[in-house]
Amino acid sequence: LVELRMAPHPASPALPLNKGASGGELSRVMLAIEVVFAGADPVPTFVFDEVDAGVGGKAAVEIGRRLARLARTAQVIVVTHLPQVAAFADQHLVVEKASDGSVVRSGVVALDKDGRARELSRMLAGLEDSELGRAHAEELLSIAAADKA
Repeated sequence: LVELRMAPHPASPALPLNKGASGGELSRVMLAIEVVFAGADPVPTFVFDEVDAGVGGKAAVEIGRRLARLARTAQVIVVTHLPQVAAFADQHLVVEKASDGSVVRSGVVALDKDGRARELSRMLAGLEDSELGRAHAEELLSIAAADKA
């Protein structure tokens, strides 16, 4: 039997993960474990649903980097609302909803390079056509591309 304990803050006691970790912390611990073991026991596909919940920008960039590293050896599917994570994806999909008043339809759209920059800008600024959001989105995409190179 193995028990993982975590102290989320230096002054807090180490508690078992199931008692002391929030959902976001648990997701990030699982990501760390999976990244470490991915090379030892390859798994073909990993699915992460909001592994970045409750984190800020700098931590989100690091999560994006680690997911991209994991994606070198496996298929990685990530549901995220953070542009700092989405920027590290090889393929960016957007789930769209439309309603005609009585029927709601959902669909998935694959984004091209320009679409990715536009979507990341929307995620960053909350605005469809923000010039500053677009510049920041392109900066994130450049950082992610440099990391992959």
